[in-house]
Amino acid sequence: MKATGLSHDRPDRTSNKLSNIRLTISEGGPGFCQFAINNVCNARCGFCNFAVNKLPQADWQYATRQGALDAVDILFRNGIRYLVITGGEPMLHPDLNAVVAHANSLGMVVLLVTNGGLLKRHRIEELAASGLSSFIISIDAATVQAHEENRGLPGVCNKIREANKLILELGLHSTASVTMSRLVDYDALPDFLNSLGFKAVTFSYPLGSLQSNFLGFSGSDLVNYTREELLEAFSRVKQLKKRMMVVNPGAGIEEMQRFLQDEEQRFPCLGGFQYFYLDWNLKLWRCHNWDTPMCSIYEFDGSQRIRDDCTRCMIDCYRDASVMQHIGVSVHDSFRALRQAKPGRALAALTRKGNLESVKAVFEQLPWLIRF
Repeated sequence: MKATGLSHDRPDRTSNKLSNIRLTISEGGPGFCQFAINNVCNARCGFCNFAVNKLPQADWQYATRQGALDAVDILFRNGIRYLVITGGEPMLHPDLNAVVAHANSLGMVVLLVTNGGLLKRHRIEELAASGLSSFIISIDAATVQAHEENRGLPGVCNKIREANKLILELGLHSTASVTMSRLVDYDALPDFLNSLGFKAVTFSYPLGSLQSNFLGFSGSDLVNYTREELLEAFSRVKQLKKRMMVVNPGAGIEEMQRFLQDEEQRFPCLGGFQYFYLDWNLKLWRCHNWDTPMCSIYEFDGSQRIRDDCTRCMIDCYRDASVMQHIGVSVHDSFRALRQAKPGRALAALTRKGNLESVKAVFEQLPWLIRF
């Protein structure tokens, strides 16, 4: 970090790498959890039901400070090493810094999803000092006007531009998060993102409905595509890889195209097995698209894990991650079979369909993954 008067106590990276190797053998790799610490938002996005003009104030909720800290402990004990803090708008939570600092002290990599409206200098410096690893900042369009009109946050693009300068100075990272909507001009997007200081982008796949209490969806015409339109949009996303770092792996995009055409899926989702969604009431769900929670976080001991080769939805954070961790789970399955003296099953796991594509996906994303 450059001289700013800030310091954060980062856990030893070598120890973390050894821990992740052990987790790959014992469980299939380190897990991640999307922790929505509140459902409150200050934006008015047309394709999200968390929007301040859609969710009544009477329904606003925040995870308690102690509950959030307890949850981080429990997640860590159960192999979660990547914590994605989201909302609503998580920067509205009064205990955000404490949650980040606690997760970092355990050795978790902590990422923050934000609309950027509250990215003032002192807030960024506080989060850096707490040990935040990366910002994931929402961008909706390829022009200032279109983005700010959809968000209902005048001036937010300039805030994001200045924030990215400081984030870089502090030795942290930021990634643009773009929902695949009718607002997006894919040809103009790379130059616009670059003008805001982004070097990488991840695309959120459009969602018209979700079964959980997570409200990051909408039936808006902005995300209401025909199958043919969405197939074309995925092709446009894949083409952008020639112009900038697109975090969604190519194999993941192709899997979603197969999904839309009702073709065989090669990468079962690991939601509920390696990946989880934790809400502001501290209820743990297998993903955003399940109708009932698995349990309270206080009951979670690993026995609730589910692995049923689900491929029923196209939520990017679960499906794309499952593509890259497919090989890790295959290695885990192989070691487990060897311990059970079943060499044939061990070999079958290592030669499983999708393993080679999974390895390629990891190497494709290595410039982004290596940051963490």
